Amino acid sequence: MTSDIRAYTTEISGLGGDPIEVYVALPEAPTPHGSVVVIHHLPGFDEQTKEIVRKFAAHGYGAAMPNLYSREAPGASADDAAAIARSQGGVPDARLVGDVEAVAGFLRAQSGANAKVGVIGYCSGGRQSVLAACSLTLDAAVDCYGAFVVADPPRDHPLSSVSSLAPLLSELSCPLLGLFGAEDQYPSPEQTETLRSILTEHAKTFEFHTFEGAGHAFFAVERPSYRPEAAVAGWNLIWDFFARHLA
Repeated sequence: MTSDIRAYTTEISGLGGDPIEVYVALPEAPTPHGSVVVIHHLPGFDEQTKEIVRKFAAHGYGAAMPNLYSREAPGASADDAAAIARSQGGVPDARLVGDVEAVAGFLRAQSGANAKVGVIGYCSGGRQSVLAACSLTLDAAVDCYGAFVVADPPRDHPLSSVSSLAPLLSELSCPLLGLFGAEDQYPSPEQTETLRSILTEHAKTFEFHTFEGAGHAFFAVERPSYRPEAAVAGWNLIWDFFARHLA
């Protein structure tokens, strides 16, 4: 682990050539490294998720997080942009895939990058991490309590425009790590088991870990849902997983 990183915000072309805001953190050492696309949660392109991007760089990975709401609310605060996205039912799946593909290409082009790219997401971003891994050629994917991977959301849910990814799971392109809370509702333990069954049926490489006493957003240090023991264990699993697949 190193504290020598370079972090900055830039703009790249996303799906359709649209300009999108991206937060980037890179290790200063010019040694070969893997890269990670970080997909933020529904609350948006916020300081907490930027800290996660820097955390990956401090552990020797190139990392970048696209602002998924760049088109809806350019220049707006994370809270305002997220409110607009919620009112529209979430980010369209095709657009998400195109933007992640653009960010992955950006990371592969950085000095020292070894061309291996993983993706990680939290909450809605967990679902989108699985979506990206089923739609693009990636090297590893981490789903942190992604909602609605194998079930459609309720009609009154902020992600009402998305649907189950079950039909896409046969296309999963890389190993998948799933980290879940036993007390979560979205996804519930039953939904996690359904996902396990589908991936097993398609002979996909995956590993799931469910933490007792933890619910949704147990990684979120700024929320009452934070569970230190589960979060520390989860981070250790993430470091081991990416070391095996992105080195």
